[in-house]
Amino acid sequence: MQHSVTPVGIVHSCFKEKFAIPRQPRLAPAARGVLELLPPFDQGDAVQGLEQVSHVWLLFLFHQALEEKPRLKVRPPRLGGNKSMGVFATRATHRPNGIGQSVVRLEAVEPGRLLLSGIDLLDGTPVLDIKPYVPYADSIDNAINQMASDAPLPINVQWSDSALHQAHEHALRLAEPLVELIEQCLAQDPRPAYQVPAPERVYGVKFWDVQVRWHYPQPEVIRVLEVAREA
Repeated sequence: MQHSVTPVGIVHSCFKEKFAIPRQPRLAPAARGVLELLPPFDQGDAVQGLEQVSHVWLLFLFHQALEEKPRLKVRPPRLGGNKSMGVFATRATHRPNGIGQSVVRLEAVEPGRLLLSGIDLLDGTPVLDIKPYVPYADSIDNAINQMASDAPLPINVQWSDSALHQAHEHALRLAEPLVELIEQCLAQDPRPAYQVPAPERVYGVKFWDVQVRWHYPQPEVIRVLEVAREA
């Protein structure tokens, strides 16, 4: 049996590349985006009452990780990228139907769109459904996951004086918490867990319309070198 689905909206996100997106939602509260609703769901009737909700579940497609042949086992980044697990025991992006889910903060409901924060979705992500978060049903006090019981310890993020100045200037221009976004995302240490880069190796990623570059002067320290608007 086969089913076809049609997106109800598209996410316009601060994340322009897959690299450095937090591996779970709500790890970077400064990560913001807009869910643009598509016809016929761009009408007010579809979201009536949603303003009473603080958080929503988004069901979406990993649109840049879709595969014709399903994987039975994957290598989760949380386990270092070297240990295989059954796909259904993980939240890996390589899913049988490419479907992901995230609970994110609903900042505002506007005509034809939802303003979101704490997201972990790539720019252009198709959203298949939106469901309100229900605290008494969705929060389970005694839930257990022995593979990922606690959030990863954040890595130390330091700034060069010039990079911090650049970030503050771009934050004002964008009217976005760019400094906080960079710190919260890089503190998750986006490099593969098995990688130990040389201090001179420079990494980069695009947030909004700015390119952020950093290196690892010490194994557990990130130093932001540059925050520059792309030409």
